[in-house]
Amino acid sequence: MSSLFDAPEDDGPAAVDPGAPLAVRMRPRALDEVVGQQHLLGDRAPLRRLVESDEPMSLVLYGPPGTGKTTLAHVISLATKRQFVQLSALDAGVKEVRAVIAGAKRELTYAGRRTVLFIDEVHRFSKTQQDSLLSAVEDRIVSLIAATTENPFFSVVSPLLSRSLVLALQPLTDDDIRAVLHRALASDRGLGGALTLSTEAEDHLVRVAGGDARKALTALESGAGAAQAAGGAEIDLATLETAVAQAAVRYDRQGDMHYDVASALIKSIRGSDVDAALHYLARMVTAGEDPRFIARRLVISASEDIGMADPTALLAAVAAADAVAFIGMPEGHFPLAQAVVHLATAPKSNAVTAAIGESMADVRAGLGGPVPAGLRDAHYAGAKKLGHGATYVYPHAHPDGVVPQQYPPDALVGRDYYRPTGRGAEARLGERLAKLRAIIRRSR
Repeated sequence: MSSLFDAPEDDGPAAVDPGAPLAVRMRPRALDEVVGQQHLLGDRAPLRRLVESDEPMSLVLYGPPGTGKTTLAHVISLATKRQFVQLSALDAGVKEVRAVIAGAKRELTYAGRRTVLFIDEVHRFSKTQQDSLLSAVEDRIVSLIAATTENPFFSVVSPLLSRSLVLALQPLTDDDIRAVLHRALASDRGLGGALTLSTEAEDHLVRVAGGDARKALTALESGAGAAQAAGGAEIDLATLETAVAQAAVRYDRQGDMHYDVASALIKSIRGSDVDAALHYLARMVTAGEDPRFIARRLVISASEDIGMADPTALLAAVAAADAVAFIGMPEGHFPLAQAVVHLATAPKSNAVTAAIGESMADVRAGLGGPVPAGLRDAHYAGAKKLGHGATYVYPHAHPDGVVPQQYPPDALVGRDYYRPTGRGAEARLGERLAKLRAIIRRSR
């Protein structure tokens, strides 16, 4: 067997069609050609050890688009000299999976060669489809490499996870993307040195890529085509911007990124970083997120993170939700942005959140007890005979509108759930609350 890191000859099985997309032509053919992911590919990293030892292995590769999941699957197959079979969860079912497993059995029995089964977007497989892989994976008839952009602990069945090594891929850094671009410009498999790339255009490509090598190469190829059509020898910023009209926003409304960006929006509001909050709002809006989902998150944030420190925050969030429903998109992003600015710049308090949380915890713990007799319903026949309402003091009959009276059950007398902060309107509310409690709890 040749060395693991010997690049295949150009006329060998790894040769690529010169008419294939640039991202395909530039796909690494050995582990040492892979850019980034050093936490997996370093000298003592787990993936390199597994490949070098040529052990039967099944992997789940989890990470954003363009980080090298498909590339790693191909490289592993080449490095270990195994048969490589690829299925896409978008168009393959149990029938196709079983056919591959049957072929893998024949290959192992008659040729002594194992099979790498690569399944892209495995999170789209149903539980039944995933279960159909279990016996073949456990018996090592196939080495499964499953790629997913979704958190596998939510999207892959537990028995399959327990039989696989889960490896998380990270977005490529700006330097990684630059390395990919430089290699594509110089390589015979890429542009072969026919064009140069201006510094401004390179910076723009790095921004457009957002850590996605495939996106960077696709944009570079588009810019190269435009430059060559114009008879130029350099891809400059103007040419590139013409070819790549808009950088696609990396955001999957059905996937992990959907929840990650939504979480970042709310945490930025909670942290009072209005600029970061507007950035995450812009990502959601630009990607076509359902504005009702955004509005619901803002309404929750207004109560959960601001509460009585600024009672108008909830009004602003609800108004934004109503406005979006009334005018729709794209103009609906204006009231959403106004609400985000209001919430992010408002004084913060989670006192309401803590109060209801502690109150519900006490209820679940059984700290309830009978409602005081004076507070019970006295509007039905026979209520007075039961003593309901007999001791009730009507607050409006008192000049101050507040009277000493027991309201909670006996077990909760004197329990303080709501503890106002000293921020915003809650500071004044705290002073009033202290006076109210002093009156209400005064011995009668």
